Amino acid sequence: MAMDGSYRRCQELVGGLTLPRPFSAMGLVETLAEQRGRPIHVRTLPGRFTVNACGAWVRLADSDVIFIEARTTRLHRDHILLHEIGHIVCEHGDGSMTGGEMLSRLLPDLSPQLVERLLTRTGYSTAEEKEAELVASLIRTAARTPSATGVLGELEAALGVPGGTV
Repeated sequence: MAMDGSYRRCQELVGGLTLPRPFSAMGLVETLAEQRGRPIHVRTLPGRFTVNACGAWVRLADSDVIFIEARTTRLHRDHILLHEIGHIVCEHGDGSMTGGEMLSRLLPDLSPQLVERLLTRTGYSTAEEKEAELVASLIRTAARTPSATGVLGELEAALGVPGGTV
């Protein structure tokens, strides 16, 4: 992949995340929620929606909900979760989707008036999908890289290398 602006932007966004050690996708959800000051709830996607989407991000007035496919492997569920986190950290979605019908199906007990935006995989541009997928992959790569300690860790942190410690 060429080093274009989108790739650099995704690298910077991932470099700015605090990845939990040992890494887990749910641990990252908790850390990200704390950093953003907004709870992030993870729920399984109702079976009737898994044909068209593996995951969905719903932005509510005071929290976020990520829906993920339940009937797949743990590795795939984690990747779906990281992909949806990619949409969150990239701040995708411009509010142009009304989300009324999808919202009433996904969250039948929730008043549509509480929802600011509904973000589902089918509503993103191709560029946003690529960014979210790239962020998911970069997070996975950074999570596999052990943090250096001492002088090397400080140098990595100063250079913005994911996993560097200060």
